Amino acid sequence: MSDAIERAEEFLSREREFRLGELLTESYHPKTKALSQTVKDDLPAAIRLLQSVDDDIPPAMEKVLQQDSFQELIEAFVKALNTGKRIFFTGCGATGRLSILLEAAWRRFWHNSKQMLSENVPDMEDRVFSVMAGGDFALIKSVEGYEDFPDFGRRQMKEKNVQPGDVVVAITEGGETPFVIGTAWEGLDAGARVFFVYNNPTEVLCRNVKRSREVIEELRITKLDLTTGPMAITGSTRMQATTAELFIVGSALEIALVRFLRKRLSPAHIAKLGHKEHEPSDYLRLLSELLEQLSSDQAVDMLARATRFEERIYRRRGLVTYMADSLLLDVLTDTTERSPTFMLPPFRKYGDTLSPNSWAFVKDPFRTTEKAWRALLQREPRGLNWQRKIYEQLKAPAALKAQPPKLNNSEIYKFMIGNEPNPSRTNAPDSALVVITARGETETLMHTALQKFGPQYKKTAALVVGLTDVAPPTDETFQFPYNLSNSPLKLWHHLAVKLILNTISTATMVRMDRVIGNAMVWLSPSNKKLIDRGSRLIAQQMECSYEQACITLHEAMEEVESGQRQGKEVPSPVALAIKRLRDKREKS
Repeated sequence: MSDAIERAEEFLSREREFRLGELLTESYHPKTKALSQTVKDDLPAAIRLLQSVDDDIPPAMEKVLQQDSFQELIEAFVKALNTGKRIFFTGCGATGRLSILLEAAWRRFWHNSKQMLSENVPDMEDRVFSVMAGGDFALIKSVEGYEDFPDFGRRQMKEKNVQPGDVVVAITEGGETPFVIGTAWEGLDAGARVFFVYNNPTEVLCRNVKRSREVIEELRITKLDLTTGPMAITGSTRMQATTAELFIVGSALEIALVRFLRKRLSPAHIAKLGHKEHEPSDYLRLLSELLEQLSSDQAVDMLARATRFEERIYRRRGLVTYMADSLLLDVLTDTTERSPTFMLPPFRKYGDTLSPNSWAFVKDPFRTTEKAWRALLQREPRGLNWQRKIYEQLKAPAALKAQPPKLNNSEIYKFMIGNEPNPSRTNAPDSALVVITARGETETLMHTALQKFGPQYKKTAALVVGLTDVAPPTDETFQFPYNLSNSPLKLWHHLAVKLILNTISTATMVRMDRVIGNAMVWLSPSNKKLIDRGSRLIAQQMECSYEQACITLHEAMEEVESGQRQGKEVPSPVALAIKRLRDKREKS
C-alpha cells in the first residue's frame, strides 16, 4: 500500500468530524452556478453575479444587529475598556487575518489620536490583542495543521495570559475550527467573557459537528450566528462570511470605543476627533449604501477594467506588485489569501531563489522591511518560538515534533515587504506596479511610489478608494469616488477595500480557469477541512464516490509535494485528481 493511500484511508476512517458537506458555507450558491462561463462571455455580468451574493449580507445583518447578543458584545467591550481589561480576537486563516486587522485598526486610532486626546483618556493601545493560528507568520501563509488542534489555540491564549474580566471573541467562519474553539474554551477557563462568532446556522452545526455543539450549548458562552448563506465561490469564506464578521465585530468595537470616549471627553472634543456615535441601524444603512455604490454601472466598469488589467499581466507570465500605506494590511490579506484559494505560489522569502515568485506581492514605499512590518501591524510582530518540547506537550503530529516550523520574527522579516529593490519582480516578462490608496493619503503616496519605483515596472496603475481631486500619472486608474463615512477604526475604508479586492482577485482567477462553475477546484488542501472540501469537489465533478475522490486526492497531493520540493509552480492537487480520473475514465 502506498503512503498516499494509507494517509487517505486514515483520513477516511479517523476524521469523520471533518466531513463538513452539510454546512451552508460549504454548499453551492445557485446565483453563481454559471460563473465560470459567464465571466468569459460577459465580465461585467459575472461581477454582478459575485455582487449579488454580497446582497445577501444586509438582510442577515439586520437580524443580528437586533439580537441581544450583539448588544451584549458592545456592553462587554465597554466594560472591559472601563475596567482596564483586555479584548482578544481569535481566528484562523481569514478570521485570523481579520483579528489582526481589528487590532491594527484599534492601535492606529490611538496612535493617530494621541495629540488630540485629553489627560482624561489613558493610553489604550495595548488593550486589544489578536491571536491567529500560527502567530503573525500565518498572515503570509497559513501554518499547515495548526487550525486542526484545539490545544494549539489554548496554548496561544495561555501565552497571552488571558485573565478574568477580559473579553474573548472567537471568530470562525464555519463555526467548527478546532483551533478557534480551543481559544474559546481557554478564555472560559480563565474567567473571561467569551463570545463565539460563526456563519453557519446554529441548528446545522449542532446536528453535524460535535465540537461546535459543545461550544454552542455552553450557556456561559454568548453566540452570534451571522449566517448569510453559501459563498459566491463554494467554500470561499474569505468572501461573504468574513465580510459579515468584519462588519458585525468592527461595528460593535467602534460603538464601544465612542461610548468609552464620550464619558471622558466633551462633545466639542469628540466632534474635533470627527467621531459621532452611530446606532446599529446607522451601520446597516451605511453598509447597504456601500454595496449599492459598488454595484453602480461606473463601479462595475472599474472592477471589470481592473480585472482585465491583472489578467493581461498574469497571462504574459508577469507579476503584480501592490504598494500601499494605511491600507497595506488590507491589501496583504487579499493577496495572501489568493494562494490557498487558487493554488498560487505563496510569498517568497528573501534568499529563496528556488521557489517560484508569487503572482502578486505587497510593498511599503516609505519604509524598510522591519519598519514596514511594524507600521503594518502598528506594533512589533508576534511570531511563535515553539520548540519540539512544546509540540510534544501538545501531542502534535509526528511531523511537527520532528521538524518544528520556523515561525519567529526573524522568519517574518524574510518577507521583504519594505522599499528595498526586488529585481525578481521587475525583471519578469511583464510587471505592474499598482498603488492602492484612500482619501487623505493619495498625493503623497502616489508621488513617492510612482516617482521612486514606477520606472522600474513595465506598467503602472492606481486604485483609489474615496473622493480625491488627484489625477494619478499612471497607465491605468481605477477610481471608486465614494464619500466613505468617517469612523474611529476606518471601518468603511476597510470594508470597501475588502469588497473591491475580493471581487477583482476572484474574477481574475475565474478568468484564469481556476474555478469550474462556482467551485474553486484549484484550492490547496493544507488542512483537514480543505482535504474534505477537495474530496467533495472531486466527487461532485466526476460523479464518483467520496472514498475514491479522497484516495485520488491524496495521490495527487503526494505528486504535487514532490514538485514543490523541487521549486516548481505546481497545479492544485484537486485539479490534478480530476484530470487523473477523467483520463482514466476516457481510456476505459
